[in-house]
Amino acid sequence: MSKLIISISGVRGIIGETLGPTEALNFGLAYGTFLQENNQSEAAPKVCLGRDSRPSGPMVLAALDAGLRATGCQTVNVELVTTPGVALMCRFLQCQGGVVVTASHNPVAYNGIKFLRHDGIAYPAEQVTRIHQIYYDQGFTQQDALHVGAGSTDSRTHAVHVDTVLQLVDKTAIRAKRFKVVLDSINGAGCVVSAQLLGELGCELIHVNNRPTGIFAHTPEPTAENLADLGPEVKKHGAVVGFAQDPDADRLALVDEQGNYIGEEYTLALAAKYMFGKKKGAAAANLSTSRMIDDLAGASGCSVIRTPVGEAHVANAMLENECVIGGEGNGGVIDLRVVPVRDSLVGMALILQLLAESQKPLSELVAEIPSYHMTKTKFACPADQTGPVLEAVKDHFGRVEQGQDVRIDTRDGIRVDVGNAWVQLRASNTEPIMRLIAESPSEERTAALIDEVQGLISNVSS
Repeated sequence: MSKLIISISGVRGIIGETLGPTEALNFGLAYGTFLQENNQSEAAPKVCLGRDSRPSGPMVLAALDAGLRATGCQTVNVELVTTPGVALMCRFLQCQGGVVVTASHNPVAYNGIKFLRHDGIAYPAEQVTRIHQIYYDQGFTQQDALHVGAGSTDSRTHAVHVDTVLQLVDKTAIRAKRFKVVLDSINGAGCVVSAQLLGELGCELIHVNNRPTGIFAHTPEPTAENLADLGPEVKKHGAVVGFAQDPDADRLALVDEQGNYIGEEYTLALAAKYMFGKKKGAAAANLSTSRMIDDLAGASGCSVIRTPVGEAHVANAMLENECVIGGEGNGGVIDLRVVPVRDSLVGMALILQLLAESQKPLSELVAEIPSYHMTKTKFACPADQTGPVLEAVKDHFGRVEQGQDVRIDTRDGIRVDVGNAWVQLRASNTEPIMRLIAESPSEERTAALIDEVQGLISNVSS
């Protein structure tokens, strides 16, 4: 990363190089100015502030807080909590907005800033653009000495979060199973609250990387290569499941009772499997999420609404269509009864409920879901090459022989469905890269789709 990344997904940079107190202060001033512009009340806007466990978090949060208060906003610091915890407290504290200081799955050198609406959802593109414009123009509204905002702290986030998640499940039924669970919290924001939740559910917890120091025990993204130690821990302790969180605890990956990495895609699929068995209705998932959820929905007489990547798109689709479940294939489960953002605690609770009710091991529940082979890759791509690359892919698949079941969706990069296989190419919102994903029932077909698109990319680049 050679510069601060400012996108619709938030702000992300390297501490000491591209992101520091000056940038954080100015984003606090920009966001506070934005809230004041849109304030319909005589009272000052109230903003919920929280952070993950990165050592740079207190510095960035303090600078943001100063900027917000300089514009006259009142701030409530909920301190070291999960991203869904901040979103939940926006609503609980009746705030007009929220800010999370987190760089999600990026290494400790990074940090970031994510802006939330009053309901905990990320802002739509046009409002994010306005915040960015205020930042670039430095057209800040600052108050005099008698009208700067006051600040306070609130330590109830974990309790509120756990209590809300527990309303989703039959606590007594799960407790009766005395499940043994291994949890890797990667020394992130989920350490304390996740242990509290699993304790309330009567689990015997083997908790690794359980100190919220922000010194991550392994590469933070919860992928198979980064979780090599979790499977052996599950087998060693005879646990029914291994859970792995990312640093801000909005994503959840799974390991079954045999120590096999199941992955992030199955988190939403299993949660949906449980919910479709309880209530008919729609689910929402982004265009990068596995077809497993479509198969589960179809078997239950339910439907799936697809959205562009980004939990705000999924959350808004869920609200508009009263979806019973939603999320993203990166391990993010959204249940509107808790909060309209991805939440690893929701994922853990629903999967434990499924295990308790089905009385089946996790590996058997996974085997009941139609299997697909998915490959995800990424590559650096200059911004001026993104358009030509996407156009080349669109042109290529637009010429596929008639008679084949080909559907092209250009709402988020490009996704091409060819029968029961699909491939998607899109620019990342958080990194200067493009992401390429393909999925089909066979490893060979998936590899062929990846090769086909990579060939098109090479032709454009050469």
